[in-house]
Amino acid sequence: MEKFSREELLALSSGWVASSLNFIPGVGAGYLYQRRWLPYFLTAGAVATWLVVGIIFQGDKEPNQTEQLIGISGLFFISIITALEAYLAFKKAVKIVSIKKEETKSTSNKGWFK
Repeated sequence: MEKFSREELLALSSGWVASSLNFIPGVGAGYLYQRRWLPYFLTAGAVATWLVVGIIFQGDKEPNQTEQLIGISGLFFISIITALEAYLAFKKAVKIVSIKKEETKSTSNKGWFK
């Protein structure tokens, strides 16, 4: 069984699926799809921190409409950033894999009977 490198695994995934999974739930599910554990835990930590800070600043009172919009916009901002980053990481991995394939193709064609 062939073992794939990190870039190959990332290039085999779909960029738009990873981006949409990061955008729709907003908690970094696209990173799980791409098998990128550190960005997933960082995103989950950022979301948890945003929620805890919101709860601490809210106190014992009900949040008004402005506070609700601030909370939702923060989660929306996190989801946009993670979706964009997942797509850019996919594009970078595809570029690295294609360069590696070009290098192996050019070195393997040397010789008289190849």
